[in-house]
Amino acid sequence: MGFFKKSTLRHRDDKRTRAAELTLRESIYPLMLVTVLFFLWGFSYGLIDTLNKHFQLTLGITRSRSSGLQAAYFGAYPLASLGHANWILRHWGYKACFIWGLTLYGIGALLAWPCLVYRSFGGFCAATFVIGNGLGSLETAANPYLAVCGPPRYSEIRINIAQAFNGVGTVVAPVLASYVFFNNIGTDASALQSVQWTYLAIACFVFLLAVVYYFSPIPEITDADMAFQAETTHAGTDVKPFRKQYRLFHATFAQFCYTGAQVAIAGAFINYVTETRVFNGVPTQPDAASRFLAGAQGAFTAGRFFGSFLMKYVKPRLVFLVFMSMCIIFIIPSITERGNTGMSMLFVVLFFESIIFPTIVALGMRGLGKYSKRGSGLIVAGVAGGAVVPPILFAASDSQGTPNPQTGHAPTAIAMAVPMAFFIAAWSYPFCVNFVPAYRNVADSFSTTEIGITNAHANDPESQGGVLDVEHGKDVSPARNETVEAEKRV
Repeated sequence: MGFFKKSTLRHRDDKRTRAAELTLRESIYPLMLVTVLFFLWGFSYGLIDTLNKHFQLTLGITRSRSSGLQAAYFGAYPLASLGHANWILRHWGYKACFIWGLTLYGIGALLAWPCLVYRSFGGFCAATFVIGNGLGSLETAANPYLAVCGPPRYSEIRINIAQAFNGVGTVVAPVLASYVFFNNIGTDASALQSVQWTYLAIACFVFLLAVVYYFSPIPEITDADMAFQAETTHAGTDVKPFRKQYRLFHATFAQFCYTGAQVAIAGAFINYVTETRVFNGVPTQPDAASRFLAGAQGAFTAGRFFGSFLMKYVKPRLVFLVFMSMCIIFIIPSITERGNTGMSMLFVVLFFESIIFPTIVALGMRGLGKYSKRGSGLIVAGVAGGAVVPPILFAASDSQGTPNPQTGHAPTAIAMAVPMAFFIAAWSYPFCVNFVPAYRNVADSFSTTEIGITNAHANDPESQGGVLDVEHGKDVSPARNETVEAEKRV
């Protein structure tokens, strides 16, 4: 059986392969397999947002202390994307990095089990840190893999569609939490114990998925493949040293600011609703607020599908600019308004947040060539903003005193000024991508390329008579294979 044939994890990064010109049909299976990962970390992220509020209630901790969950989760990302996961990605390849991330995710889920049983907030934060390392490893590989696996012209569309399933996970998690885990959170002291079975199921599933990845014949995309694409589109910037890849550093800054704002809003959403929404004279309860969060995440998911559809007909950079601008415009009334009006503004904000993260990844990697794997690790490290901005928001909220829904005093609503400021900082990147030629020309050159669409594989070493045998180190026709000078390995 071909599926169970011997699998190779380590691959050379300085030889071009058939993966440089993958067609749409050839990329379907690996993309479907990677898309499963997006659902997994969407589900995990959705649970974190819901558990944030319920730890406040069941353990009696402050809003700022509960943000330790986000700090542990997203604080692990730079350790993975700039450290162990990036090293594995550059030295072993995408498949090895996927398996490594799934293994860490499973270990973290198993560690979370006893922490939930014994109601240990510190222990659960530690388990979340391990989970964050696993998910950070998966994101380090999965986002760039989606961006480069298939015709470059559809890079933004591919990554946004896959990320839409991340949104599905974020919808499922709070619905499951509100109806199963926290239905009687005010009086049910064993509510957190019921979550243990979910984490045990997650551990079993991800370990099984790691086995599937080991045996699956997914194509490895090398730095040489990316250098070929950059050279063919005449958009390569890898002739400059890595320290001068200024577009990459700007994308990383934008990712840091945007992700921090997104995580802060989602993490504070339940607090926002319980503080601002009064129905028939009664403030909204956390279980109902969890269901509203699921609805907001549904808007987020719908936005990704809608944004992906728009990108088929409108240049992705223009869609990116409009969506980022709308986030800034609609978060302003969420600060000043209360009740259903204020909450609906956050729904709209989440809708327009949808395509921003994956589009920053796709546009930030444009033209990096042989620096693609290092660059993707840097952009994913920007997710660390999710560990920085939420504590700032909750600290600002705590400084405003005790909420009073009946009078309209809502500290969390006032604190929404914090993510607004970070949205404005992140907006500088879509502005440059649309109006600065050094940014715009690189983005547009990839949007019109025919690589993987017409005359596919015409430039493959195999098509020209040379066959590269990675497993046995044979290169039948060295003159036909393109070699990229290997980066100095750390």
